[in-house]
Amino acid sequence: MTGMVYLVGAGPWDPGLLTLRGQSLLGCADTVVYDYLCNPAHLVHAHPDTELIAVGRGKSRLTQGEINDLLVERGLQGEVVVRLKGGDPFVFGRGGEEAEALVAAGVPFEVVPGVTAAIAGAAFAGIPVTHRGFGPTLGLCTGHRADDPQGDVNFAALAGLATVVFYMGARNLGAISEGLIAAGRDPQTPVALVRWATRPDQHTVITTLADAEAAFVRHELAPPVTVIVGEVVSLRDKIRWFEHKPLHGRRIAVTRSPEQQGPLAERFAALGAEVLSMPTIDFAPPREPARVQAAVAGLGEYDWVLFTSTNAVDAFLDAIQAAGRDARAFGRAAIACVGSATAKRLRGRGLVPDLIPKAFVAEAFLAALPEDLTGRRVLLPRAEVARELLPDTLRARGAQVDVVPVYRTVAPAVDPGTRGRLARGEVDLLTFTASSTVTQFVAQFSPAELAALQANAVAACIGPVATQTAEAAGFRVVAEATPHTIPGLVDAVVGWAAAGPAP
Repeated sequence: MTGMVYLVGAGPWDPGLLTLRGQSLLGCADTVVYDYLCNPAHLVHAHPDTELIAVGRGKSRLTQGEINDLLVERGLQGEVVVRLKGGDPFVFGRGGEEAEALVAAGVPFEVVPGVTAAIAGAAFAGIPVTHRGFGPTLGLCTGHRADDPQGDVNFAALAGLATVVFYMGARNLGAISEGLIAAGRDPQTPVALVRWATRPDQHTVITTLADAEAAFVRHELAPPVTVIVGEVVSLRDKIRWFEHKPLHGRRIAVTRSPEQQGPLAERFAALGAEVLSMPTIDFAPPREPARVQAAVAGLGEYDWVLFTSTNAVDAFLDAIQAAGRDARAFGRAAIACVGSATAKRLRGRGLVPDLIPKAFVAEAFLAALPEDLTGRRVLLPRAEVARELLPDTLRARGAQVDVVPVYRTVAPAVDPGTRGRLARGEVDLLTFTASSTVTQFVAQFSPAELAALQANAVAACIGPVATQTAEAAGFRVVAEATPHTIPGLVDAVVGWAAAGPAP
């Protein structure tokens, strides 16, 4: 049975620019054949059993003929194949050649257009490629053949267009400039050189046609670079937006658990940062589930139930539901919690806390509770390993405290590529949301790697306890959340970036 090949445009890099159709096809593909200019984040949409084949560069680089043969072979074997290409498959992407090969072999195919680099790169640089005030014409041209005397780059035709965008023109900027100037284009025509379009480290250099090649060298640029020529480039000063994001160009590592990465990582990315996901902890059921079951059975006998994290809330309330009970199980017990996030999680699960201290640390928790707790029974569902300050102080006040581990932290799977980047110091800021994330993070690296990392990166922490642990481990903490919440941590990081040198 003959399969199906989908030629899918992935866009230039930003994972949000992948079309819904492309995302859907990745989820049902038997094989994905992808270029190096495709963001690896796209591949998370593929099924775990999908075969992923890189054909872009290095040892995995295949010739165009070999790629054509691969697509035909897999299609004839009955597979659903997604050929994932940077940008648009039919705009300087050789998708047309691949389609011809599929037609010749009788393999059915479909083309899924993508956002092409000329449009996206210009937009992310704050340059509209068309504008009523700057002429009605737009040209797209490959820069690969600009220095070929026998090439088919018609500079006379291009010079008369209002705006011209050159793909892959970094190595031939001199020939492009000379050709356009010789054809009558003003040497002072504005030019934008956009490197790594739509990536968090996108870098844009504004120059002139006469100075473009020298500016490329002066600013130490390297491919891939999109070259935009035209008076419309002058609008960048007015409407640039992407590179004005407060965390643009910053590389920030998020060390939360895989389940908790989302809100923090997404916020950093929305503010322009490149986020490196390096989870240091994961969560597992407690070693002694019978203790949790006993606490649930006797819940109504307690005077206070104290929650110090959202994880404790979820784990304990899940145990209540597993026992066939609901919020009525709390009986006369008052509920206290540390932090607005913990309170929000409680409310989301149908419980309203009776006490939330103003500061989101155990010390404030203790200050808010009565000094004399003689004869009071207190339940503290929490992680298997945690500070003893809270239960010890409560016992000193006369309370009978039952500490019940409802979950435990374990080491998660670590992506070798991300770990390698961190070990090489390819990060600007590390974020720690608990003391345990610091401890687990340090355990992932050798002393030499850790020294190199600490020489290049600084840290931001969610609160004073995490800060103390991070500093004791040798990190320079430059920001601490106030209040001690995820939004507070984001604000602290933005403040650090605003006060520091540009990336």
